[in-house]
Amino acid sequence: MIDISFASGALPQGGDDISVVLLCYGSAFAEGEAFKQCDEALGGALSRAAALKAFCGEAGQAVSLLAPGKGFAQLHLVGAAPKKGDTAGEAQTLQMAGGEAVQLLKKSGIKATSAVLAVAEPQAAFAAEVALGARLGSYKFDRYQTVTKKDQPLRQLHITLPAGQALADVQARWVEFEGLSESVFLTRDLVNEPANILFPESFRGRIEELKSLGLEVEVLDRERMASLGFGALLGVAQGSEQPPYTVIMRHKGAASADEAPLAFIGKGVTFDSGGISIKPAAGMDEMKMDMGGAAAVVGVMSALARRKADVNAIGVVGLVENMVSGAAQRPGDIVTSHSGQTIEVLNTDAEGRLVLADLLSYTRETYKPAFMVNLATLTGAIVVALGSEYAGLFSNDDALAACLRAAGEEVGEGLWRMPMGPAYNRQIDSEIADMKNIGGRPGSSILAAEFLQRFVGDTPWAHLDIAGTAWAEKATAMTPKGASGFGVRLLDRFVTLYKEAAAKA
Repeated sequence: MIDISFASGALPQGGDDISVVLLCYGSAFAEGEAFKQCDEALGGALSRAAALKAFCGEAGQAVSLLAPGKGFAQLHLVGAAPKKGDTAGEAQTLQMAGGEAVQLLKKSGIKATSAVLAVAEPQAAFAAEVALGARLGSYKFDRYQTVTKKDQPLRQLHITLPAGQALADVQARWVEFEGLSESVFLTRDLVNEPANILFPESFRGRIEELKSLGLEVEVLDRERMASLGFGALLGVAQGSEQPPYTVIMRHKGAASADEAPLAFIGKGVTFDSGGISIKPAAGMDEMKMDMGGAAAVVGVMSALARRKADVNAIGVVGLVENMVSGAAQRPGDIVTSHSGQTIEVLNTDAEGRLVLADLLSYTRETYKPAFMVNLATLTGAIVVALGSEYAGLFSNDDALAACLRAAGEEVGEGLWRMPMGPAYNRQIDSEIADMKNIGGRPGSSILAAEFLQRFVGDTPWAHLDIAGTAWAEKATAMTPKGASGFGVRLLDRFVTLYKEAAAKA
C-alpha cells in the first residue's frame, strides 16, 4: 500500500528518475499547466504521443512514455472524463482514474519508490477521491509470498494541485478517506486469509484488536450461546473442532445514548465444506471467503469508529466452521432457533441462513435497532442471476432499500433489488417443523431471503447477498483479484445518507 501526500504548484524539477502521471479531464487537457510544463520539457513529444493515440481525456484512455528524457523515468496520461452514457458520477470516475494511475506505475517495470500525480482544474476539488482510488488500487495481499514475492517499490504518491489551490479541505477529506481505505484493507485481508490462519477464534482475536479504535467488543462463546438458545448457529458449528463465537461490536457516537442503533449483521463461516451435504472438490478452496459478510461488517464498524460517526451502531457477526465429522449436523435434523421457531435442516450446505437466523432474532430482541442490514455470501443462485456486477438486495422496507441502492450507486458497489412475497415464503414451510432451510432450486436466492425474513419481525430489514461481489475473479483499477472489500464503502456512505434523510424527516 502507498502513502499519499498533497501539494500545490508546479511539478518537481530535476533528477533522473521522476515518475509522473497527469490526470486529464476531457479534450481541454492540453491547457493544463502540468501538461504544458511536461510537454515543453520534452519538446512537444507529449502532444504528439497524445495525438497519435487519439487521446481525448476520456475515462479508460491512457498514453505512456517510458524514459522520454529530460529527467523523466516515465510519464503517463490518464483520462478521467466520463464517457457518454456512463452512469458513474464524477467522483466515482476520478476514483477509478486514481486507481488506473497506480496500475500504470506498477506495471511499467520501472522501480520507482515515489511518483507524482498531477490533478488539473477544475477537478482539483476531487483530489481526495483520486487519492482514495489510488490507495485502493495499490492493495496487494502478499504476506505469504517469500522467495517468489514480487518487488513493489512504489511507496509514496505525491498528488499535486494547480498553484493557489487550497489544500486544507482536500487534506481534511483525505483523513476520512484514508481511514476508509484502511477499513477496506481490513476486510480484504480477512477474506484473503486461508482458513488455517483465520478460523473462528483467530477471527475473534482480530476483532478484539479494534478496541483500540474505541469500539466496545463483546464475545458470546458456545456456552453463552447455548443458554440463549442459538440452536441454529450451534448446529452448523457442531461438526468442527473449532469453537464458534458470536462477536458484537458497539460504536457509540450519537449525542444520545438512547438513540436506537443501526445494526449490521454478518455471516462468518470461516470455511464451508458444505458439511455432510459436502461441496464438490473443484473450487472448494474459495470457501475460505464464506465469511465475507462478517468481514464487511467488521470493516464498516472500523470505518465508523475511525471517522467518529455521529451514530450509534452495532455490528454482530457469527463465526463458525461448517465441517464434516462424526459430530456433524445431519440432513433431516431439526433445530430450535433463538426465536423459538424450529427448522428442518434438509441441506447442511444451506448453513449461512441458519447462522443469520439466530443473529437477526437476537439483535432485534436485545438491541431494538432502527433497522437491520445483514450481509452474507449466501447463495450461488444470486451469482447466476446477477453475476459479479451487482449484489442482491432483499428488503421489507422500501425507504431502507432505496437508501442502500443510492449509496451503492454513489460508490460503485451496485445493488439490485430482488422480489419477495408470500408465494415464495410458502415454499419453505415444513411438514414436520416450522420451516425448512431449503425450498428447491428455482428462485433459491429469494427463498433464502424469505427464510431470513421470518426472524426479523417488524424491524426494517435488508439482506445483501454478496456471493458474487465479495470475491473478484478479475482485477480492476481499484480492486485486485481476490477479496474485493465489497460493502464497506457502500455501508459507510449509506450511514451518512440515512442520517441526512432522518434529519430532513
